[in-house]
Amino acid sequence: MNVGLIGTGAISHKHAEAYREIGYKLVAVNDIFPEVGQGFAEKWGAEFVASYRELCRRQDIDYIDVCTYPNFRLQAVEECAAAGKHILVQKPISTNLETARKMLDVARAADIRLGVISQHRFDAGSMFLYKAINEGRLGRLLEADCYVKWRRPQSYYDKPGKGGWELEGGGALINQAIHSIDLVRWIAGPVRDIYAHWQLGAAHKMESEDVANAVIKFASGATGVIQGSTAFYPGYPERVEFHGTKGSAILTGDRLTAWDVEGDPGTDAPLARDVASGAADPMAISIEPIKAQFLDFGDAIRQRRKPLVAGEEGYAALEIIVGIYESARRGEKVNL
Repeated sequence: MNVGLIGTGAISHKHAEAYREIGYKLVAVNDIFPEVGQGFAEKWGAEFVASYRELCRRQDIDYIDVCTYPNFRLQAVEECAAAGKHILVQKPISTNLETARKMLDVARAADIRLGVISQHRFDAGSMFLYKAINEGRLGRLLEADCYVKWRRPQSYYDKPGKGGWELEGGGALINQAIHSIDLVRWIAGPVRDIYAHWQLGAAHKMESEDVANAVIKFASGATGVIQGSTAFYPGYPERVEFHGTKGSAILTGDRLTAWDVEGDPGTDAPLARDVASGAADPMAISIEPIKAQFLDFGDAIRQRRKPLVAGEEGYAALEIIVGIYESARRGEKVNL
């Protein structure tokens, strides 16, 4: 696969490293800051292209990878659709549901693959739990929770627009907790209603939330809790917990750390103690699941199928987050 990259900030280096290891070629890159983009291109052996439109129309590129702030998504999808180019975007799919819906419509009409980065679905523990829970090994699901009690210093939010509604669509939930929220939604199923509280700028000078809590109810009847924060020192690995009538299982960071199921020793469970997490350092993450997601997206292009994390999946995660924001803003329960 030949890849074009838009946006050459911090996470793009993880992407470039992953592409190199799986044998995908990073052909050309674009950035609104030419000097940054040129430096990135030199480091990773790619060509710098001044216009993202030109990049999207390159005939020597199979798909575009977008690593910009989430207020730039639809523009790239429209350009890719016009060129018949597939596109993979960083989480979140967008800052709002209206734009996300337009992205889905444009991609569908052009018959291009639209994917959203949510690499923790490709962790061995996550994939094991998805299968195990859907096979009923935990019994009837009673509760599914995610706790993201992370820490970011004030300097993280000092960049203009960081943690703001217009540029990023919010704070701790849409940028950090979204990975765990996506896992809960993927494994436990659709969310039916939400009641939430938040704190805006509780520990930072920022526009949006750095502390948020929600009680949720799933369509299955199970209940759950979502906690997301970047205010808690020193920052702890995120946890996603599932509790059923037969037992419980816990994902901590990127690993399955607990499998306690009556009558099921879980001899096939990929249990581990050492975990990787971006709890205090955004770059302290493994590229292994990123590599797996890139391979899945390339295969989806070749097989003309949906990728595991298609645009619709990114929309579902964003819908929960927007519902939490709406509930916290209105002070009442929100139905999805």
